[in-house]
Amino acid sequence: MRTDLAVIGAGPAGLAAALAAAARGVRVTLVDAAPEAGGQFYRQPAAGLGARRARALHHQWRTWLRMREGLDRHLVAGRVRHLADHHVWCVEKEPEGFTVHALLGPEQERPVAVRARTVLLATGGHERVLPFPGWTLPGVVTAGGAQAMLKGGLVVPGGRAVVAGTGPLLLPVATGLAAAGVTVAALVESADPRAFVRCAGVLAGRPGKAVEAAAYTARLLRHGVRVLARHTVVEAQGTDRVEAVTVAALDADGRVRAGTARRVPCDTLAVGHGMLPHTDLAETLGCRIDGTSVAVDDEQRTGVPGVWAAGEATGIGGAALALAEGHIAGRSVAARLAGAVPDPRGWERAARSRAALRAFFAGLDKAYAPPARWAEQVNDDTVVCRCEEVRAGSVREAVAELGAGDLRTVKLLTRAGMGWCQGRVCGPGVAGIAGCAETVVRRPFARPVPLGVLAGEPGEDRRQEDRR
Repeated sequence: MRTDLAVIGAGPAGLAAALAAAARGVRVTLVDAAPEAGGQFYRQPAAGLGARRARALHHQWRTWLRMREGLDRHLVAGRVRHLADHHVWCVEKEPEGFTVHALLGPEQERPVAVRARTVLLATGGHERVLPFPGWTLPGVVTAGGAQAMLKGGLVVPGGRAVVAGTGPLLLPVATGLAAAGVTVAALVESADPRAFVRCAGVLAGRPGKAVEAAAYTARLLRHGVRVLARHTVVEAQGTDRVEAVTVAALDADGRVRAGTARRVPCDTLAVGHGMLPHTDLAETLGCRIDGTSVAVDDEQRTGVPGVWAAGEATGIGGAALALAEGHIAGRSVAARLAGAVPDPRGWERAARSRAALRAFFAGLDKAYAPPARWAEQVNDDTVVCRCEEVRAGSVREAVAELGAGDLRTVKLLTRAGMGWCQGRVCGPGVAGIAGCAETVVRRPFARPVPLGVLAGEPGEDRRQEDRR
């Protein structure tokens, strides 16, 4: 079966695009790896868990309900197909459109293909992981991982937690854990409060965000959570799992201030240093990447004809920005498929919201930058690439003694980034240790693919889709 538009990703951007396009007569296939629509932001507990107040884990709940109801209407009417548990590993450009290659189900072994006239990439983002001594201990999780456990599984990673790193995600993670009964010993934020004063002009354009942050802070105070601003985690300690973390204050240059270290007992450390866009599929299609984000025009079109992108893939900016970009993209696709030039007046409100939110999050990016000297706290024995067990000392040796001057050469000399994740997790950390710029690596596949799928008969995955 052929579709007009294949939307890859059912988070806020993908859902907004699918609804906008379907409402204008476009046949949409929504392809997503999760069992249910919503993405990471609207992640829902499994029905079997019997959650009675799922809304307590979310904000913007009414927006989600409206989108869910709209999706249901289009599904019943046959304007949208939702392919859940479909893990996309490649999008292939063909003379008459595109073929979206996916692996079906949790096992990810059965190939499926979706043929489409156009494609919208709403692939979201992933957390930036920066290593430090002890970060591989059991009980150390990413901030987003802790939130996903709570939202999707109604479970908490431990009984006493420290939430640390930098970025706006830390506030909802800390408040969510505290509300779920976890003792949050401290929220350790490396950002300097004065950085927000310097960005006050931009941040003042979204007063609702300041109110939201104040509400989170008030909830933290009610739960007795200590907030340590301009501090960082120096080390996680423990034998079989994390038992405590050492935190210390930072000076104006991002270095640890002598004499400020303190030990905080905990059995969980939820740590995050912001987000990075998922661009693997865009890279394989030949879309232009600006820095770490997919480059798009005012209609959310990439430089590849027939390919649009929206949401975190085009720059980290949260759910509201993703909704605005997805809506614009969906309307643009509908107009272009009809052979018309889109009228920007049709999405004027969304465009205004997009411009304001992009400016706002550009300011936040500056305020929430990881500490400039974080790599100095990583000793040579610290594992920086978990897949290949490469230590920081090996990376530094490759640079200082073997002459590696870029991330690719470091990878060739040390094997850092050659494992299962192909550098998606360790890339920023290895780059920081090596003193190299983070570079976008063009990979042939967006996820590991079984050899049996690659060795299958030509057209096998298309026949799988035709039988669906």
